[in-house]
Amino acid sequence: MDYESYTLENGIRIIHLQTKSAVGHCGLIINAGSRDEEEHEHGMAHFIEHTIFKGTKKRKAYHILSRLDDVGGEINAYTTKEETTIHTSFLKNDYERAMELISDITFNSTFPGKEITREKEVIIEEINSYKDDPAELIFDEFEELIFKNQPLGKNILGNPKDLRRFTKKDIEAFIERNYHTDEMVLCSVGDISFIKFKKLANKYFGQIISNPRNKKRIGIGSYIPETKIVEKNTFQTHCVIGNISYNSYDDKKVTMTLLDNMLGGPGLNSRLSLLLREKHGLAYHVESNYSPYSDIGVFSVYFGTDKENFEKCIKLIKKEFEALRTKKLGEVQLKKAKRQLFGQIAINSENNASLMLAMGKSYMLFDKVDDLQKIKDKIEAVTVDDIQNVANEVLNIDKMSMLIYQ
Repeated sequence: MDYESYTLENGIRIIHLQTKSAVGHCGLIINAGSRDEEEHEHGMAHFIEHTIFKGTKKRKAYHILSRLDDVGGEINAYTTKEETTIHTSFLKNDYERAMELISDITFNSTFPGKEITREKEVIIEEINSYKDDPAELIFDEFEELIFKNQPLGKNILGNPKDLRRFTKKDIEAFIERNYHTDEMVLCSVGDISFIKFKKLANKYFGQIISNPRNKKRIGIGSYIPETKIVEKNTFQTHCVIGNISYNSYDDKKVTMTLLDNMLGGPGLNSRLSLLLREKHGLAYHVESNYSPYSDIGVFSVYFGTDKENFEKCIKLIKKEFEALRTKKLGEVQLKKAKRQLFGQIAINSENNASLMLAMGKSYMLFDKVDDLQKIKDKIEAVTVDDIQNVANEVLNIDKMSMLIYQ
């Protein structure tokens, strides 16, 4: 991958991949998310993601939303447990327009009082909508279960009680404490030379006052497996079962990613999909997920099923876990799994918007971006013993937690 990178004097890193395309993509990734909130700030990171669009020193909300929309582009943002990301897509001749806008809303937002009040109600409706979808809500509540009373366990949206208390002063305090210039990456994929991209980055981001991080995140406490049943009066029983896993920097991350993809990845031929859906007809949807964070990871399996079939599903899933722990994969099975995972990654890299965000996050975490050949080499290096060892560590039923909606 022929990307080019540079670090501005204030610590903001930039990375760019030039491609021949009529459309450009540019984003700013900030290493600050919901796990960086203090006790009275639950939901603050996500609230800021909304309110930076509500007015700057020179623009009102309408002008922010129209700046790229008027030329057929788009701007959006999202918040995770560890990042806040602002991203744009636009015609390649509008690079400067997009980069100036990202800079303006990130560093010059004024958080007008009326807009803050109105947006609180918008987010409360978002929370209410989320609560109406048990298949989504259960993932956040599962992390609350395994990271009980810890910042990483808090859901990203927050709660109405805390949201209604937020003030402009609270917003600015969170930004000052968490928006560090050496923890920001400006990433880009599009048809613009790196010389011009660097010049625009210096123009719109280089004048930001340096604000380096001077303290580490709060670490993760001890993990104690737990099973929790919640009465939801739903048509289906929803369940997440899982365990803590490897962080973003762990050498076993690639093996865990491969194992996760085999078990319940997006392929219709995943082991759990074939088992629960195709063979037994017990579930419409079953999936596994592996989420690596900076200091820990989470592996989980989700499924929804008729209440009468719940125990049978759990029994089959546990049996599949035990098989992976006690029986080594055949070399042919492993080869197919590797080819499938690499194919998915390669196809996804053809989406330049996704590539831009993946490239930026990799540069944020590792100060580098692996090309497809390097990624393939890492996948190919995984052995049947590696798979079994990771399965024994992560798929141990005695160490798993379970959350059930019924």
